[in-house]
Amino acid sequence: TSSASDANALTRFSIHAETLIMATEGTESNCNSSTEGLQDQSSPRQSLPPHSDHEEEKTYVKFLLSNTEAGSIIGKGGSTITEFQSRSGARVQLSRNFEFFPGTSDRVIMVSGLVDNILKAVELILGKLLDEFYAEDGDDVRSKVRLVVPNSSCGGIIGKGGATIKSFIEDSRAGIKISPQDNNFPGLHDRLVIVTGTLGEQMRAIELILYKLVEDRHYIQSIIAPFPYAVYVGMNYGPPNGIGGRFTNNRYQNKEDRDNSVTIGVADEHIGLVLGRNGRNIMEISQVSGARIKISDRGDFVSGTSDRKVTMTGSQRAIRTAESMIFRKVASVSER
Repeated sequence: TSSASDANALTRFSIHAETLIMATEGTESNCNSSTEGLQDQSSPRQSLPPHSDHEEEKTYVKFLLSNTEAGSIIGKGGSTITEFQSRSGARVQLSRNFEFFPGTSDRVIMVSGLVDNILKAVELILGKLLDEFYAEDGDDVRSKVRLVVPNSSCGGIIGKGGATIKSFIEDSRAGIKISPQDNNFPGLHDRLVIVTGTLGEQMRAIELILYKLVEDRHYIQSIIAPFPYAVYVGMNYGPPNGIGGRFTNNRYQNKEDRDNSVTIGVADEHIGLVLGRNGRNIMEISQVSGARIKISDRGDFVSGTSDRKVTMTGSQRAIRTAESMIFRKVASVSER
């Protein structure tokens, strides 16, 4: 009788234990499903493929800011930029006051670090600019961000037959355009990727673009020289939208190539460097290059800028020589 009781008790215990195990497994399964659902809802990158290979790698992103916007991001005594670095964990650097991206009157900002930290910093920066410069336009303001990307990395963003950039546009709902290579600036190997949309749309597009760039082993090499535009310090060609080139007027196209005309913009505060004392510098540049040089009157600026017009007329070789000499005059003082 004792043995029969023990057997019955053991059977009841086994059945109870199996029931507990099944209940526990069911609970764990439900918890896992619930957690996965929450992660999908909260993750801003839920449609991205896993990027575990790249998330812990340091990289960077560069984009353009006007001088006024740069001042806002720096803040009084550097307070704002210090706060953004502290909150994001990324490093934020700006090109110097007169170190502009070629073809614009805009400075370059570089944010570097881990991908997530970079995205936090970029969102802080763009959010600050929206609050300060677009507050009166209401919610869901659509603005532009001009990313600076090496020409060699643009192919990865475009993809075969434009498939990648099309998928980024569909995913983010932002407008994404890549500027053509500007051949007016020898040694310039960067292009502008223009992202248009609300802050949320821009951030999603920047995230997709950044993850694509991280896959490019050559992209990270550009971090060694973040602002390689010293030769263009204080010099602005054409309109300030980053897409234009020099103002060129070829009056005659003959074999002797004698009468080409090119106008460049020089920051008003630097025009004295081109003129020199009693016009000495401009006379020297004209004599050495063989180009005729004319500087616009005070107040006569390149449209949309505070840059004086410097017009050089002569052969293409003479214009290139004069241009180079003007560059050196302005760059040398700006460097000091």
